[in-house]
Amino acid sequence: MRIVLCYPVGKKHIDQIQAAAPDFEVVNAGQERIDELLPTADIFIGHAKVPVNWDRVLEAGKLRWIQSSAAGLDHCLVPGVIESDEIVVSSASGLFAPQVAEQTFSLLFGVIRRAPLFFRAEAKREFVRLPTDDLRGKTVGIVGLGGNGRFLARVLAPWDVRIIATDFYPVDCPAEVSELWPADQLDRLLGESDVVILTLPLNGDTKGVFDAERFATMKRGSYLINVARGSVVQEKALCEVLASGHLAGAGLDVTEVEPLPPESLLWDDPKVMISPHVGAQSARRVDDSTALAVINLRRYQSGLPVYNRVDKRLGFPHPSSVYRGQTN
Repeated sequence: MRIVLCYPVGKKHIDQIQAAAPDFEVVNAGQERIDELLPTADIFIGHAKVPVNWDRVLEAGKLRWIQSSAAGLDHCLVPGVIESDEIVVSSASGLFAPQVAEQTFSLLFGVIRRAPLFFRAEAKREFVRLPTDDLRGKTVGIVGLGGNGRFLARVLAPWDVRIIATDFYPVDCPAEVSELWPADQLDRLLGESDVVILTLPLNGDTKGVFDAERFATMKRGSYLINVARGSVVQEKALCEVLASGHLAGAGLDVTEVEPLPPESLLWDDPKVMISPHVGAQSARRVDDSTALAVINLRRYQSGLPVYNRVDKRLGFPHPSSVYRGQTN
């Protein structure tokens, strides 16, 4: 039996995985060989960022479990995997919630305190005071209260804000959240929020959900922060509501097309702050990814349900299965 890895592991990480699964051969494919070696895998741990021939993988009939090293699963949730009753898929949902929260704060305070304007002034050596805004007292709406959204609510709470949220599973409302509504109450949330933070997954229902009509339901003068997936937002519609002044600003760690094309109007908009999809980056990323993989390997071999097992048709796990730092 074989475990195929495809994330930037070192020797110590491979040794950890091998120790947790001594009956398996552990092979580090990397991005260079993942298309070649994935059909030989019983277990796949990682995130293929290059094209993979999934038809060939499914025809081989060996694969039984995918442990993604990312929260997003569009890299592996192809129709054949979704429809297979034999392939379990689990994600890294919530594993990098602290890092995503830090990136959210950098973008949020950047646009509220008008950092892009100050950066432009600094580049021209202009020491000019410009108007800023405040976070305190605002209503913050979190769209998608999964692992990242829940951690974000916890760290936002001390800033004297009202927090509301929507989620596909509106259960176990955290103390920090004033109202938790079903996903179909999105327009209600947008109408009440001064700041809207996107932490929802990308799937067939959420792709392009933020279009011109949806932006029109947002409060005039509100802010959008996207640390989810770029394709949940239609860039043309976003550019239009920014140009009209309907939105006061946007902080984007993700964009509809990545890398963001040089000709995009977002680059030159002084109300926009952009980072290159680094929300989950961390000095500990590979260590933490391996730690979760080892925990789930032990559970998988013991017949226990793995953490972060996803509903493959929805593309994310039920809140009851999300990994929250458990040790066994």
